[in-house]
Amino acid sequence: MNDVVWSGTWVAERLGVELIGDEELPGLLGLALRRNPKRAHLLVSNVLGKHVPQSPGLVYGTAFALGLRVRDLLGPAETARSVVLGYAETATGLGHSVADGMGFAPYLHSTRRPVDGVASAGGFEESHSHATSHLLLPEDPKLLAGDGPLVLVDDEFSTGNTVLNTIRDLHERHPRERYVIVALVDMRSAADQGRLESFAQEIGARIDLVAGAAGTVRLPEGVLEKGQALVAAHETAPVESPRTPANAPVRVELGWPADVPDGGRHGFSAPHAIALNEALPAMTERLATALGGARRVLVLGFEELMYAPLRLALALERAGHDVSYSTTTRSPVLAVDDPGYAIRTRLVFPAHDAPADGPGERYAYNVAGAGFDAVVAVVDSAADNPELHAPDGLLAQLAAHIPHVVLAVVPSYVPALVTGAPDAPEAIVALGAPDALEAPERSSMLPEPLRGPAFSSYAPEEVGWLLQDLSDVELEAPTEEREEAIQSGGAHYAESLPVEYQPSDRYQELFHAALETSAARIARAVGTVTETVLAERSGRGSGTPVLVSLARAGTPVGVLMRRWAQARHGRDLPHYAVSIVRGRGIDANALRWLAAHHDPADVVFVDGWTGKGAITRELAEALQKFERTEGIAGFDPEIAVLADPGSCVRTYGTREDFLIPSACLNSTVSGLISRTVLRADLVGPDDFHGGKFYRELAGADVSNDFLDAVAARFDEVAEDVATAVKELLAADRTPTWEGWAAVERISEEYGIHDVNLVKPGVGETTRVLLRRVPWKILAQRGAGADLAHVRLLAEQRGVPVEEVDGLPYTCVGLIHPQYTRGATGADGKAVVSQ
Repeated sequence: MNDVVWSGTWVAERLGVELIGDEELPGLLGLALRRNPKRAHLLVSNVLGKHVPQSPGLVYGTAFALGLRVRDLLGPAETARSVVLGYAETATGLGHSVADGMGFAPYLHSTRRPVDGVASAGGFEESHSHATSHLLLPEDPKLLAGDGPLVLVDDEFSTGNTVLNTIRDLHERHPRERYVIVALVDMRSAADQGRLESFAQEIGARIDLVAGAAGTVRLPEGVLEKGQALVAAHETAPVESPRTPANAPVRVELGWPADVPDGGRHGFSAPHAIALNEALPAMTERLATALGGARRVLVLGFEELMYAPLRLALALERAGHDVSYSTTTRSPVLAVDDPGYAIRTRLVFPAHDAPADGPGERYAYNVAGAGFDAVVAVVDSAADNPELHAPDGLLAQLAAHIPHVVLAVVPSYVPALVTGAPDAPEAIVALGAPDALEAPERSSMLPEPLRGPAFSSYAPEEVGWLLQDLSDVELEAPTEEREEAIQSGGAHYAESLPVEYQPSDRYQELFHAALETSAARIARAVGTVTETVLAERSGRGSGTPVLVSLARAGTPVGVLMRRWAQARHGRDLPHYAVSIVRGRGIDANALRWLAAHHDPADVVFVDGWTGKGAITRELAEALQKFERTEGIAGFDPEIAVLADPGSCVRTYGTREDFLIPSACLNSTVSGLISRTVLRADLVGPDDFHGGKFYRELAGADVSNDFLDAVAARFDEVAEDVATAVKELLAADRTPTWEGWAAVERISEEYGIHDVNLVKPGVGETTRVLLRRVPWKILAQRGAGADLAHVRLLAEQRGVPVEEVDGLPYTCVGLIHPQYTRGATGADGKAVVSQ
């Protein structure tokens, strides 16, 4: 429920409660009143999927992104030794999704449901809650006995009491050196800010905090009493009364895998996640059939059962359905039908899971009156009982307000140690055991590469794209909005796409002129790098190199290298394109696919050019991480590039910084494919990174014109290539990283203090002018035709070009270092056509 009016004004005006903190807090939180003798107000999350129905992609993606941050914080080795603990009931799905973002880390959540035969491995109290006893019931007691990092996940980090109680209890049993606390919001008061550090010193461990946003709630004197009085005055306000159900609920048999737990109550491991992902498509089809032609669908989970319905909702959403997601709860909250209040309506029904603390009311918020024409109620089999189906039960309440009710039952997981059944699921791998560091084989789930003409304008044999097709997803954002989000830390550059630049007639003429004058030069570099690869890789693996270009700048180069090998040697080299994202690494699923279909020793990574060498370093680190976490070795981090002006690699066609016409354009010279996309709500743990095929730009496509113009020069440069390769193979090609040193110097000289905002070389400068908010261009004094298109773009964007001496590059593009919407060049357009 994303109202225009912040869903906290009603409480703020009546109690004087203030929400203070990050700008994004009002978008993440609303305020409501609870019936609780310890705390009057309730922070209601808009991205948790508990009280407020929300897009499952947003719910899962928000948590998954937090998991990525934890993985970055800990590093690959420590992440592989971690276990994640979520809090019941609110954060069971949140914690599980964080574990997914960390790479299927072993997961456990606390529970308020005792299970006969399962001994507690710990427990703690939640001081502000209406129901305080939390049990830890892992199937394998060794799950919490390791010495790797423990990651504790809750929706809100307020006083810190719950987390401290947990850590204290577990640390006394099994001390460890590091803990990480994860929360959607850090809402500690100033008095509580130093408690974690003091507690960490007390127990002799490191404790880190990762939060989506930070702030605090300012409470006036007497707020508890005022809140209780306000609740009492409005207690009879809109609680939805049952009406005559329009239709009886329909039961759907999901086909949930017998060996997959319904959640993390007893532990959830990587093999469970793999089995669930494999079963989701068939379950989604069954749900879609049961829903018929329903337009707006709510998938409603059940108290602690949050993750299973979230994954089902996410699968339905990705299949094209209009889906929202939330769950029922035992949390008693006042409902007020006001747009400035977070809880608009409330359904009340009796508990239906035989809870240990006895019968009582349960609630579903913001469900009635929300315009849903179908609801999928997802419960576990322990809760599929007479109370659920009673005249005043949950199903009757839903049927009274929503025309079509579907019941989906997930089998309640019974640990093997209870059943003793020979076919019961295996115990979760002990955290400290060597096997826990090895992820299971996942390549069998991955699709075959995308190929033209269905995806890209390249011929199908030229390249296979190890990407998922996001062509129907709206991902583009204006240049200035992207720059502001990227520099503020609010978004990663790979989470959106720039508006696809359409060149003016003048610029197209420049591209064709540049191609005519540089085609032979490019052909010479293509031949040189290809012959170097063939010579140096002949004794490795099978002896047949597998070209793997880094999409998308590397892909035209990979196609040309393949054409050279075919034209000069009659060899058909396999060629694939994969995604690599600065700060996130290479697509691990693409590597798994490659390892399953080729010898990793045969793989040659290909890119267009080097700038300062950031991607070179990114690839080396990502492959090291992949080998440690997956146990798959053999990939060589060396990149083969057309041009290496930064002196960052050993395998190159030239180290000159000259105009490569494929840098002048975007998708229209790269098979009509976008830059790659990595966004948690679109790219799941078992998906390839995403990309778009701009079919509508076919009329402007020059991708094959570029390839054909260069390939037509192969014969005339053959002798020059043979000479150059002999010289290169005999030379010392050790990278000097001259470009990186120059970038660091420029960053300091111009007061930027961020090397990521300095883009060296003709290719990178062109990208700055096409995709980012440029500040100024540094040009090598006397540079001629190679900079004609750069000068044209700079003129169109009103960006100054400053001629300087001593540049190791032909030019360097500087992104505006303190971007605001009034910054130079922030006109909201990629390029103004002239």
